[in-house]
Amino acid sequence: MTRHNEAQTPMRTTGYAKKVPSPQRLLDIPLAELFAELDVTLEESSITDPGFTGAAVVTRDRLILSMRTGQPDTERDVVARALLGRALGVPLSPLPEPYRMSEA
Repeated sequence: MTRHNEAQTPMRTTGYAKKVPSPQRLLDIPLAELFAELDVTLEESSITDPGFTGAAVVTRDRLILSMRTGQPDTERDVVARALLGRALGVPLSPLPEPYRMSEA
């Protein structure tokens, strides 16, 4: 049995399993609380190009978000949630243009 705001879902690319938030929870709770709940590490990227908004790195036992230094707070919030949703397999609407997500 799962609570209404969580689902047990394995990561798509690794054996790393976490409690995956529902789309509503992923979008509604404060970002710092979301990072703590999901044990996400936030790193400031050395990439300064304004076209780089962030990256999610999933390892066997960690989820790391790399975000551009000096990024506007609103952009950081939206992009971080979108990256986490993609990495965890949470269904979300796509980001608006000019944002694009790709997997490597």
